[in-house]
Amino acid sequence: MPSKERDIPLRDHPAPTGPYCSFGGSLGDDDLLKTIHHHLLSFLGRDPMRAGNREIYKALAYTVRDFLIERWVKTQKDFYAHNRKRVYYLSLEFLIGRSLGNSLINLGLYDKVAGVLEQMGYDLDEVREEEEDAALGNGGLGRLAACFMDSMATLGIPAYGYGIRYEYGLFYQRLLDGFQVEHPDNWLRYGTPWEYDRPWNLYPVKFHGRVHRYHDAEGKLRHEWVDTSEVMAMANDILVPGFRNDSVINMRLWSAKASRELDLISFNRGDYVAAVQSVVESETISKVLYPSDDIREGQELRFKQQYFFVAATFQDILRRYKKQHGTDFGRFTAEIAVQLNDTHPAIAIPELMRLLLDEEGMTWEDAWGICVQTFGYTNHTLMPEALETWAVDLFHRVLPRHLEIVYEINRRFLEEVAALYPGDEERLRRMSMIDEGPVKKVRMAHLAIVGSHSTNGVAKLHTHLQKTRIFNEFYEIYPQRFNNKTNGVTQRRWLLKSNPGLAALITESIGGDWVTKLEFLRNLESLAGNRSFQRRWLAVKRQNKQRLAALIKSDCGVAVDPDSLFDVQVKRMHEYKRQLLNILHIIIHYQRLVRGERQEAPARTVVFAGKAAPSYAQAKLIIKLINSVGETINRDPRVADRLKVIFIPNYGVSLAEKIIPAADLSEQISTAGTEASGTGNMKFALNGALTIGTMDGANVEMCDEIGRENMFIFGMDADQVEAVRRDPLRTPETVYQNNQEVRAAVDAITAGEFSRGDTALFTPIVRALLSPDDPYLFLLDLEDYLRCQEEVDREFLNRTGWARKSILNVARMGKFSTDRTIREYAEEIWGIKV
Repeated sequence: MPSKERDIPLRDHPAPTGPYCSFGGSLGDDDLLKTIHHHLLSFLGRDPMRAGNREIYKALAYTVRDFLIERWVKTQKDFYAHNRKRVYYLSLEFLIGRSLGNSLINLGLYDKVAGVLEQMGYDLDEVREEEEDAALGNGGLGRLAACFMDSMATLGIPAYGYGIRYEYGLFYQRLLDGFQVEHPDNWLRYGTPWEYDRPWNLYPVKFHGRVHRYHDAEGKLRHEWVDTSEVMAMANDILVPGFRNDSVINMRLWSAKASRELDLISFNRGDYVAAVQSVVESETISKVLYPSDDIREGQELRFKQQYFFVAATFQDILRRYKKQHGTDFGRFTAEIAVQLNDTHPAIAIPELMRLLLDEEGMTWEDAWGICVQTFGYTNHTLMPEALETWAVDLFHRVLPRHLEIVYEINRRFLEEVAALYPGDEERLRRMSMIDEGPVKKVRMAHLAIVGSHSTNGVAKLHTHLQKTRIFNEFYEIYPQRFNNKTNGVTQRRWLLKSNPGLAALITESIGGDWVTKLEFLRNLESLAGNRSFQRRWLAVKRQNKQRLAALIKSDCGVAVDPDSLFDVQVKRMHEYKRQLLNILHIIIHYQRLVRGERQEAPARTVVFAGKAAPSYAQAKLIIKLINSVGETINRDPRVADRLKVIFIPNYGVSLAEKIIPAADLSEQISTAGTEASGTGNMKFALNGALTIGTMDGANVEMCDEIGRENMFIFGMDADQVEAVRRDPLRTPETVYQNNQEVRAAVDAITAGEFSRGDTALFTPIVRALLSPDDPYLFLLDLEDYLRCQEEVDREFLNRTGWARKSILNVARMGKFSTDRTIREYAEEIWGIKV
């Protein structure tokens, strides 16, 4: 929607005669107002007397950028002056969200700016809504990367985040008759004021070609990658401020540019399509986040994306290093640490080897020593099918020299394994970086482990399962390389910014040290039983619920009761996250209400949000089931306001900031042993929601910190999950046959009660629920989940007891800050003292 114009005059200030960008000392309201005025005129060409919210947003963003760039320049000079070790965080995703509010808070300008805008006749909350979400990520991995950047800036760590500037982020989700429909997420349609183009940081990235072998003047065999095609990588910087410490670091995101803009010969002969074809093909690389990989072309594009940003990044790293040290690589590992955020950037290992071997002329042994000491690898998955692999023929076609290097790394590694385990051919087959199946594939996780000095999990359970299950044979060889770094979230965005009412109450009660030292929240424990404090605590929660209820009414057309229990599950749509388990409980609860049972239970509003990958048919069908069940329940007068089911479309960071503070109950119900960590669980608990969950991922550590009595734990743990999978007597079919309520819920889906009589629509879901090979154990955990949900109902009716548990959840979340996580990475992996 276009921004509305306003006829609200500014206060009578003379127009500035030039850029007003000097912010030394204290900043007065008049100075700030003049600067906004200047940016409206000079940057936007807009009459300030008629500016709308969108123009004010952009002018304000440019004003904030002025603050940031001054501090960024000073920060960079400090890094160089003190020759500080740099950290390069490589991630295919950075789920940034909106930048304005976060920057204002970290700069300490939020209240001042809100006051100045009020003088001008604008509301800062409304102005902030004009900013597009930078949805350059899919879920927890990308949002974790963004939280890490905030913490690295706040801790003063010399860090850079490297990724891709996708022209279109994760798709925009709409619902059509309850089905997910994907639309392009054109987050750059109006441009973005937050980035700086760096056209002088332009690097060639090669693809395809062949390897030329020759002997140099000393008779040594050398390799040269020739006859390649080229794409240019251009840097775009987005600045990230630390919290009130004048430290500003940057994410450098690469956009793809053609190596030549126009084929003039084709153009002059009238073949206009061919004239621009190379431009289109080249720039496609940074066009879309996660192209569909269920087709060959999509797989190749995704593979190219990974190499594209890695190759550009290492040219940038070497440029920066050589500026001080030339071709002397003796201090490379003392001054550079590279963290691989999952396997997406693992191609960096053979790329660095290629640069050191082919470009710098090093021996294999010297290059490999630098390589291993440079890289750290963070693994984010426990599911073997989710471990990334690439077909050898694709690898050879796109990156022939890199495949040679991978094979040589693998040959040397397998020699090491064979020496330790002579005659164990099966072990060699399992540990090889090359899966010798019907389609030969490169196992990127194996490459990442062998090529890094550190492999970390992201929760204690996850790391334990790495060591004992998925990577146990690597752990036997490299026990010193494996370590745990439990994830966290940044409290600046996920409490101070997203929940200002609760943040203000906490600060008023215990002081503001928690903003940079989250462990100070422990001081809330003494207030957990205070009735007056509980009432104020619940009042803040109700205000947040009222705001969410208004959003639901506006976006979904359903009226919900703010006094009902807000039961929330918002996350990526995937079978292992078990949204199906939640919807089965809803159906059973609905059927109980229709039968006149459970009338003493509190009213519930169950909120879902999340996106399914475009090619993930089952997850998309689950979205349809949620919406169909919601449509049936929300229109049924027999349950009235006792139960509502809502699916809010287009889940992203900004929507999460509205939903999470309003939640009473947080659904963290993945099958034990499948969730690496989770960070949504932490965000909810930090905002006072109580968790219903399995002993999976970071839930285990949260339970240790918060206390089991202040959470709702159900279901099998990871060891029990493994045992029940081998138990022929306990199957989904036996649960279905023996539990009347479960059978009635499944039969209702089968009979088309939630699909307007269509008995075929949800057949794939029913088949999955009843399959003896169901890997997610929906029905095997369902009965205990139902028991636990009844416990939730009882506890919620005791408002005093619920408030106490809510306060204790927040008070005991000190461990789960990315400040603590990053401090551990810095000191234990990167060799940087914080």
